[in-house]
Amino acid sequence: MNALRTTAAAVVVVVLDVEAVLVVVVVVVVVGVVVVVIDLVAIVFFISVEVVVVVVVVEVVALTVSVAIVVAIEVAVVAVVAVVAVVAAAVVVAAVAVVVAAVIVAVVVGGGVVDAVVIKVVVLQK
Repeated sequence: MNALRTTAAAVVVVVLDVEAVLVVVVVVVVVGVVVVVIDLVAIVFFISVEVVVVVVVVEVVALTVSVAIVVAIEVAVVAVVAVVAVVAAAVVVAAVAVVVAAVIVAVVVGGGVVDAVVIKVVVLQK
């Protein structure tokens, strides 16, 4: 069978004290860069996988109200970046670390509305 199986998954929830627009811009740019890096590193490795990065921005209030609400928002408002790449699980973990580091930097330099950014990185091996 050629069914896909999950080889690595990470869910990172970061509470940010930054403007919502800044959060979206920083996260989207960083995730885009990470995906490109993964794609470039893919040339070196020969393990066929599909990397799916899901970025969700929700209000902290919604997080405290109900998990169901968060899931509904997640399904409705996700920004998905998917690429077919050749990558090792360690590279994906490093990519997640880079994204989290960039988001933390955004926290330090930002100020304003408190939002939460949920970053999911799932690797499916073919």
